[in-house]
Amino acid sequence: MGPLTGLKVLDLTGMVSGPVAAMMLADQGAEVIKVEPLTGELVRHMAAPHNGVNPVFFSCNRGKKSIALDLKTEEGKKILLRLASEADVFMQNFRPGAIDRMGFGEEVIRKLNPKIIYVSISGFGNRGPYANSRVYDPVIQALSGATDIQADRDTGRPKMFRIIIADKVTALTAAQAVAAALYAREKHGTAQHIELSMLDCMISFFWPEGMAGIVFAENEIDVRKLQGSQDLIYKAKDKYITAGAVSDAEWQGMCKALNREDLVDDERFASPAGRVANAQIRKEITGEEIAKWNSSEILERLQAEGVPSAPLLDRMELLDNEQILANESIQRINIDGFGEVRQARPAARFSKTPTKLSRPAPKLGEHTHEVLSDIGINETERKNLLDKKIIVSS
Repeated sequence: MGPLTGLKVLDLTGMVSGPVAAMMLADQGAEVIKVEPLTGELVRHMAAPHNGVNPVFFSCNRGKKSIALDLKTEEGKKILLRLASEADVFMQNFRPGAIDRMGFGEEVIRKLNPKIIYVSISGFGNRGPYANSRVYDPVIQALSGATDIQADRDTGRPKMFRIIIADKVTALTAAQAVAAALYAREKHGTAQHIELSMLDCMISFFWPEGMAGIVFAENEIDVRKLQGSQDLIYKAKDKYITAGAVSDAEWQGMCKALNREDLVDDERFASPAGRVANAQIRKEITGEEIAKWNSSEILERLQAEGVPSAPLLDRMELLDNEQILANESIQRINIDGFGEVRQARPAARFSKTPTKLSRPAPKLGEHTHEVLSDIGINETERKNLLDKKIIVSS
């Protein structure tokens, strides 16, 4: 019994931001009904499938039920409205205005179900020059400063994160917002509309240190000059490692581990502020010293001195890393038709209401009959809907 057991979520979202948010709710026990077009949402078709489901779709939609509906038909619209009338949460990430044109805007849904939490995720929000533009993760990275943060320090050439970071930051924000809205409803009887844009989520995510230089208008600093201290990658004789010293004790430990205790009294590095101001030369010296050691030797010395440090793992090494194994960070589950499936364990551990992967990601329309039966549509009616191609069922 997860913490959200008993909650019903109607998920009309596609791609990654909305589906991952809804997947997190499913991990926590919610019944999530994914509503898709008859051809399935786009991510279903973006990679080669295994047992009818590709790995990206699986990881964005595990734990859900799938129903495929033609929402352009009156019969399809009526089914969706019946589902919405019984849901706790309604999630959509169409471009602004699209859901209203479809006939499922907040006003319509709330009239049917006054207690519903209505969630709208967009790329840019409802106003401004980009509001109605199509959006994918790289566009948000471009507008949010992500490419500046990632820029090559030597050439200045902007770079992007090689993951769909904007989508996933938005998903995390959306899932937290849904939980907060559900608490407000429970505590105060207030049901509301949550609006999130990917752009706002990313700017908020980057702000604490990524935008530190522009926090105080009267003391503005070019933020691009503050972005060097996190590039803490060093090449030992055999492998790459990371090591960093923020506190005085950590810096002293690093100097001892490197056999460079003369640097402890170097006035350039004698304080945290000094080590930040002189980050470039500090990293050059550190790199020269680390290069003299094998990675296992220097990491052992750094750990012994209390210096935050670790090897740089490639993604294949994650499966056998001792710390990741100890954390049980990667779940290995045998599922009929899929064999062993590996998924990241939900990061939050609940002591009394544990999360779990309740079911694999659904095939298109896999639960159509089950979902329709639950709202009182009998077998004859369902067959008629299938014949008329208003629903599909796998």
